[in-house]
Amino acid sequence: MSGMQLASGERSASGGRSWTVLDLLRWTTQHFAERGIETPRLDAECLLAFALDCDRLRLYVDYEKPVEETERARFRELVRARSGARVPVALLTGRREFWSLPLRVSRDVLVPRPETETLVATALERMPDRDAEVAVLDLGTGSGAIALAIASERPKARITATDLSAAALAVARGNADALGLSVRVRFLEGSLFEPVAGERFDLVVSNPPYVAERDAAGLPPELRHEPAAALFAGPDGTDVLRAIAAQVGEVLAPGGAVLVELDPRQADAMSAWLREAGLVALDVHRDVAGRQRVVSARKDG
Repeated sequence: MSGMQLASGERSASGGRSWTVLDLLRWTTQHFAERGIETPRLDAECLLAFALDCDRLRLYVDYEKPVEETERARFRELVRARSGARVPVALLTGRREFWSLPLRVSRDVLVPRPETETLVATALERMPDRDAEVAVLDLGTGSGAIALAIASERPKARITATDLSAAALAVARGNADALGLSVRVRFLEGSLFEPVAGERFDLVVSNPPYVAERDAAGLPPELRHEPAAALFAGPDGTDVLRAIAAQVGEVLAPGGAVLVELDPRQADAMSAWLREAGLVALDVHRDVAGRQRVVSARKDG
């Protein structure tokens, strides 16, 4: 049965009954699995909860509840976009949770990934005093996920978030407003360190573009719906990493640290570039899957 038959073929699919919440979840999970979607059940739950304007827990409380045709029609369009065009769930719902914060996302920003929480956790370890007035720079903030996660955990940190994209900054500012953190984070538009020229920071964090253009053909189809400028960084994916390594020393205060997320295969090269730039205390931090995910270094102070 195709996605178009969620309505027209419902009697044969559900044994002559109206479609219930559980019927839709079972059918959609199988449908997604057959099309190679990695998390078919989770995606089905998220999209159905969105279509019904409820949370995922409510689906199982009301699993025998019949779903009205208007609700099925909305869900059908979401299923089609997910399985056919392979639009990410977060872009279909316009929201994504990161560090337990509800964030709005759009096609103007990368969807925050769980592995980026490794960068946030490592940054917080560098700021053990919750009440310290630390100056933090989030380079290439996108949706604002990293800056806002840090702001939520360190109430006295002075955070600046930059991005080359005005559209991305609009999303980030909207998230800051919704979370009540807009007075805590300063957003600036511009390339890399240009918006903060002459300033100094105790901590610089970044999840920059680091995907190699030569790998584009083999990437998951979902990435086609996210901004290429936030993903790709030259033929081997290291253009922005090299620029950060070469310039970050100019904005770090003495004793300040830099933390950069990257592809695990780039960790050794990034460590070497930071060392060549005069930084010390090089370290590599692994994500929950055990992959080298964040490289850190410190300016001698």
